[in-house]
Amino acid sequence: MSSDRNHAIQSIEWLEDHLHIIDQTFLPKRLVYTDLRDVGRVWEAIKKLRVRGAPAIGIAAAYGFYLGIKDLSEQNFNSFWVEVERIAEYLNSSRPTAVNLSWALTRLKNTIYANKEKPVSEIKERVLKVAITIHEEDKRTCKQIGIKGQEIIKDGNHILTHCNTGSLATGQYGTALSVIYHAHKKNKKIHVWVDETRPLLQGARLTTWELDRAAIPMSLITDSTAGYLMKLGKVDLVIVGADRVVANGDTANKIGTYSLAVLAKEHEIPFYVALPLSTIDISLENGNQIPIEERDHDEIRKIGNTLIAPEKVETFNPAFDITPNELITGFVTEKGIIYPDYKEKFKKLLKG
Repeated sequence: MSSDRNHAIQSIEWLEDHLHIIDQTFLPKRLVYTDLRDVGRVWEAIKKLRVRGAPAIGIAAAYGFYLGIKDLSEQNFNSFWVEVERIAEYLNSSRPTAVNLSWALTRLKNTIYANKEKPVSEIKERVLKVAITIHEEDKRTCKQIGIKGQEIIKDGNHILTHCNTGSLATGQYGTALSVIYHAHKKNKKIHVWVDETRPLLQGARLTTWELDRAAIPMSLITDSTAGYLMKLGKVDLVIVGADRVVANGDTANKIGTYSLAVLAKEHEIPFYVALPLSTIDISLENGNQIPIEERDHDEIRKIGNTLIAPEKVETFNPAFDITPNELITGFVTEKGIIYPDYKEKFKKLLKG
């Protein structure tokens, strides 16, 4: 099996006049593609995790935004702008934690405003071009994250990862999985420990599926096994993705990330976060300011359609947690690896 087979898959594609996605809720049992032809379907796909992962959410939202504005009848810019704001706010409400969503929408709104003197029809065409550009940029960015990040992985390393950070979560290659993939491509002998990632099992369902396609050696573990593995000396480094990183380096990522960072610190294991620079939000000073999405009770009460707890039991189901910057060894970006002091280095990179 070719190790490139995994990355030939496009989880998101623009086909002439609509969005074409892999519906990730069916994986790993079935590979199902879905066509999204209006902004409501895109909103639902993001909310229901048919498309997921911060970069992929940003890409999908960009195309969804275009689908939302393309048939608007308003020809006066001010009237058009009112609808633009409404559609952007609507898409932003689908998942509040992943900053790539609002980043992509802000970029499109800035494009519209910069071209306000032009006919509305021409503005719409420019929006689609920028959405396609965002998508293509992400593919290149994720490849660079992998190429630069593979340096942190040594031959023979056992790597622990959490959630899904591969081609399914991005335009292509992924973030943390891109680092792993490119280390494998360099013929480094590596092994990946994959956290199942409760409650929706993105590690068990999605990461194992991607690693299997890339023929990368791996083992699936329960989330609660990670600490014991570290104690046994079977983890050389941890690498995860991110949904939002703020100015001081505090990081929002899939629930369970903070626990891994604490365990890694205790066992003196390097803990890296891989992300595109677009996931850094310097408008927020620290992690306490990041909105944390809480999800449906039944994601914990059930596995699939099977009830595993009393039907009416109360739950607490945050989708993300915050890892403080002092627990993070470094950030792997398309511009290279960033070590503390994060705040000043983020500013310089983002200005450049």
